[in-house]
Amino acid sequence: MEPKKYIDQNIDRFLEELFELIRVPSISSDGQRKEDMRKAAEVWVKHLLAAGAEKASVFESDGHPVVMGEKILGDEFPTVLVYAHYDVMPVDPLELWDHPPFDPIVKDGRIWARGADDDKGQSFMHAKAFEYVLREGLLKCNVKFLIEGEEEIGSASLPAFIDAHREQLACDVILVSDTGMVKPGQPTITSGLRGLSYWEVEVTGPSRDLHSGLFGGAVANPINVLCKMIAGLTDERNKVTVPGFYNDVRELSSEERRLVNQVPYDEADYKAEVGVKALCGEYGYTTTERTGIRPSFDVCGIWGGFSGEGAKTVLPSKAYAKLSSRLVANQDYVAIGQLLKSHLETHAPDYVDVKVQVLHGGKPYECPIDIPAYQAAARACETVFGKLPVPYKSGGSIPIISTFEEKLGVKSILLGFGLASDAIHSPNENFPLDNFKKGIETIIQFYKEFAK
Repeated sequence: MEPKKYIDQNIDRFLEELFELIRVPSISSDGQRKEDMRKAAEVWVKHLLAAGAEKASVFESDGHPVVMGEKILGDEFPTVLVYAHYDVMPVDPLELWDHPPFDPIVKDGRIWARGADDDKGQSFMHAKAFEYVLREGLLKCNVKFLIEGEEEIGSASLPAFIDAHREQLACDVILVSDTGMVKPGQPTITSGLRGLSYWEVEVTGPSRDLHSGLFGGAVANPINVLCKMIAGLTDERNKVTVPGFYNDVRELSSEERRLVNQVPYDEADYKAEVGVKALCGEYGYTTTERTGIRPSFDVCGIWGGFSGEGAKTVLPSKAYAKLSSRLVANQDYVAIGQLLKSHLETHAPDYVDVKVQVLHGGKPYECPIDIPAYQAAARACETVFGKLPVPYKSGGSIPIISTFEEKLGVKSILLGFGLASDAIHSPNENFPLDNFKKGIETIIQFYKEFAK
């Protein structure tokens, strides 16, 4: 049976199986969700075995459980390792969701739920493609699965897990669907990822909250101080001001920049999609360059003081912020993490105490487009979409990808099908049903091409 016909005939079953996984609120950053994390792992084991894996099990790690499964044809066959993650981002603010985030529905041609795209929907395409090639007798390579539960919090436990299971994870290439397409209908293979550094900052002023009338103007307000410190981390050209931040950033040649900017891009569509009137970024670079080949700095959250209904005249004792920086090739996330920590702590004014905690990070990643596995993925995309994929340097980060290369010595093919409109990490996350189906079909074709 042709892949498209098989997918269409079984789509209702595929969705119900996916929805079983989505309904588990596997939020890795929430300490109250440990049972849900294990349940999500167990659901994955169930579906890998049902799809035809010889074995699949939940393995313990230093953090959340890890799922491994496999179908081994023999040592003479090449091996594909499918990597995915079953954890999802928190759903706050809940009131902005149009539908309960863990009660998936299909509406207007899209799957709506937390994890619909990132990464339950995209990862489940691999389970169904695997099912098809086994049932049709088309599998000509060994397939292994590694599905973790800490990607959204930096995959802290996975490096040690890889070390402990290196032989079981040995492979020739890693296949990942946790990225996106540059626009609808345009297949895309991500050839580069930015790295990440992430911090939490705590600013302490007085020993307790104070009356802002009696003490305001005489005692420093930690929120005011924190805002000024953050504002000073970038200049009027939107460049990071921390000394040494750009020391290892490789400046691309004019030809390299020309190739980067060949990725399809329409500024009007881009602005409309994210709902802004104008764009903002580092001076002298295009939007594609800003998100692909240049580092960035962002405040991911800031809080402190009174935020309830009505008014309370308080001068708060503490203020907090979550900060992140996306890094590019040659930048070391460990060094950058310590660089900003030291900068903020040593430049803090005497009237407050500043503590900076480096939470997590990851290295940047680059994949050549001339390796056989990339070319197999490109031919698969062309078969399904009728056009060749574009290689894309993504602004996102998947910290473990560079670790895979370091520890297993293999490249990862980042074959994703998400869209910018999918609202990953945000309320109303969704995933086009057509992309879900085409993703399954493309992965099926990848196995055929890779076996050649």
